[in-house]
Amino acid sequence: MNEILQVHILFIILLGVIVGILAGLIPGFTVAMAIVLTLPLTFGMDPVTGVAAMIGVFVGGMSGGLISATLLGIPGTPSSIATTFDAHPMAKKGNPGKALSIGIWASFLSSIISLFLLVTIAPQLARFALMFGPWEMFALIILSLTIIASVTGDSVIKGLMAGLFGLMIATVGADPIAGISRFTFDFGVLRAGIPFLVVLIGMFAISRLLVFLEKTEMERDKKDKQQQDLEKVKFVLQPIQTLKMVLKRPGTLTGSSIIGSVVGAIPGAGGSIANIIAYDQAKKWSKNPEKFGTGCEEGVVASEAGNNSTVGGDLIPTVALGIPGSAVTAVLLSALMIHGITPGPLLVTDEPNIVGGIFFAFFVASFWMLITQFAGMRYFVKVTLIPTHILVPVIFVLCVVGTFVLNNRTSDLYILLVMGLIGYLFTKYKFALAPAIIGVILGPIAEVNLRRAFMTNPDWTLFLTRPIALTFLILTVVSIVFTVLQTRRSNKRAAKNLS
Repeated sequence: MNEILQVHILFIILLGVIVGILAGLIPGFTVAMAIVLTLPLTFGMDPVTGVAAMIGVFVGGMSGGLISATLLGIPGTPSSIATTFDAHPMAKKGNPGKALSIGIWASFLSSIISLFLLVTIAPQLARFALMFGPWEMFALIILSLTIIASVTGDSVIKGLMAGLFGLMIATVGADPIAGISRFTFDFGVLRAGIPFLVVLIGMFAISRLLVFLEKTEMERDKKDKQQQDLEKVKFVLQPIQTLKMVLKRPGTLTGSSIIGSVVGAIPGAGGSIANIIAYDQAKKWSKNPEKFGTGCEEGVVASEAGNNSTVGGDLIPTVALGIPGSAVTAVLLSALMIHGITPGPLLVTDEPNIVGGIFFAFFVASFWMLITQFAGMRYFVKVTLIPTHILVPVIFVLCVVGTFVLNNRTSDLYILLVMGLIGYLFTKYKFALAPAIIGVILGPIAEVNLRRAFMTNPDWTLFLTRPIALTFLILTVVSIVFTVLQTRRSNKRAAKNLS
């Protein structure tokens, strides 16, 4: 905690929050993309400072999507989809400042609630996880990958295929137990494996740039018109009045924050799902559900609280189990590993200073987000006016530099372009990127635990006779079956509506 209170670390968290907000408010650019580009800049920092900077980006990015969702009716991030339902109508009625202010307060207060849940639950979960052997850890990783594949994207089959692709990438290079080279095809550069950061930047950032370059002239003209409309928007933020409005709805705020935290703790679910669920539940429990979608204050509170509270929930499995809840926390996980720290149950018990630093960095980042959003809103809005043809080359240069400084190898740049092309094809054919990315980071952990399990005892039935491992495997099957049945039901309903 004392480390975080140093002036230079507080300043670094502030910079992280600003970068996150800027990434979140530009439609098409994601929080994951921002945090991937931030990671190379943290190599020279100590673990707590580096992770604190990325938590700043995470917190800022989740709140940044509010700006374009309110003023343009376009979610800056997928996590702000439900925010457009009421924040934009409120802005069109002549109250953009009110909508933005309510969203900022809901974001801040929900972050504090989710932090409380994180601090309360993570240590207890870590103590429980100390009971896990290699059988339980392998089964847990399989369950996590299955859930991620099930809840991201439109198809569970495509999600599983993406996850398997990530696992395949993770097997390239030296065997983690015996040290034997695998799948290198006699390329010496692959003997050390495919660097995780290169995969991350390629699949998330380069692929996104290719999508932007593919946009038609009509789409560019549409964006130019949106920018012209944005220049005409006038707003005055109302911090005091809107705080009272938010606090008058404690049930909506607390309920949506809990929903967001729970959904965030489910691997792969994330803010986009929490945003919709929190909004839907608030509408069902509201005394005036008919007002939702017309510029309702309660709707803005619910959507933004559900969205931002996923940060704390997302960190629960990351800190306590070493299982990333999303692509963003996969980057946080890799940052700790780059600094020689292995996340998981032992981190909580053996390195309380690092875990406490992560918690406190989240707290500080939430306050910086509140202050920065209110103080810098007018400047943030102007960033959305920057043309795409300027942003794309700047971000491309950052991607290349960030990749090269990792190992100072030009071969990494070729891998970067290949991964970017693969990520672009994933996006084009609607394969979710998150299962692939998390498969890359969890693949080696799964392999090591599977090998250890069989080295300890070659009897595979131990996976079925150890209660915790069996529970995880049953939940794996249930998650797949449930998702398949739900998809079939949705397809039948859609077919009936068409007929």
